[in-house]
Amino acid sequence: MEQPNLVFIKEIVGDDAAFQESLLEIIKKEFPEEVKLFIKNFSQKKYEEASNNVHKLKHKISLLGLKEGFDMATDFENELKEGKTTLHSSFLEILNKIGLYLHL
Repeated sequence: MEQPNLVFIKEIVGDDAAFQESLLEIIKKEFPEEVKLFIKNFSQKKYEEASNNVHKLKHKISLLGLKEGFDMATDFENELKEGKTTLHSSFLEILNKIGLYLHL
């Protein structure tokens, strides 16, 4: 199973360690807030709003090198638009991995 990493971020920023740290700080700040909003909307069965939350989160998933996670998040985003929730637990696993990786 894939793990979060900085490979893609390093490709973007090159040798600019300050830019890398700045990007990570933004992710660390926004990620927990976006997860809370997703959980709130999902628990209230506001699946269209939850789909929008997944859309925002999947970009952070991609930045953290989770290619399979990004694809699954895209599928889950589309699934939520149809009122389906079968990928929910898989999506939560990805969010938990990222939280652990970011030490949140």
